[in-house]
Amino acid sequence: MGLPKIAPYDLPSAGEMPKARADWTFDPTRAALLIHDMQNYFIGAFSPENSPIAPVIANIARLRSVCDKAEIPVFYTAQTGNQDRRDRGLQADLWGSGMSDAAEHQPITPALSPRDGDIVLVKHRYSAFQLSNLAHLMQVRDRDQLIVCGIYAHIGCLLTAAEAFQRDIKPFLVGDAVADFSRERHDLALNYVAMTCGIPISVDALSGAIERGALA
Repeated sequence: MGLPKIAPYDLPSAGEMPKARADWTFDPTRAALLIHDMQNYFIGAFSPENSPIAPVIANIARLRSVCDKAEIPVFYTAQTGNQDRRDRGLQADLWGSGMSDAAEHQPITPALSPRDGDIVLVKHRYSAFQLSNLAHLMQVRDRDQLIVCGIYAHIGCLLTAAEAFQRDIKPFLVGDAVADFSRERHDLALNYVAMTCGIPISVDALSGAIERGALA
């Protein structure tokens, strides 16, 4: 129970992104960026100077900068510490009590700290849509595409992408801007999204698409 210590592994390259069943066109004017669970508590499971987490943080920072220039809204998810057992639900059966309210647990990693205008959503379940107003906030901004990055790929990132699809929001999972318990689980997440609900894409490809204005 609780988080494992995660051994270093190499991120997939752009050429290793699985081919998606979907052939959607990415439109920066319809997109939002979600930075998922990049809190110190979760990042602490990784070796901080190594892959995957060090390059993932750098890649998310790069992606956020490109999104800023394109006026793509930026959302974050962040859990609260010392969750009441009734609020935590069945997650407590699998992961225990979760993070505490210790000062070092809850903050989003400094390299990705939210800025004025960014929106931080309280995270309640695996999917960022559950018990939050993410769908409403996207709708009122005329956004029906979601860029997903962060941790952990096969848990919250995957379930968020799957729920986005079921809400008719097109998810783009950034394969070298997510990290996971292992390369095996990382690849599992990318392959599942490719087969069933979204498009895995690299930071280079997505950044280029944003700068050009579209991705065919």
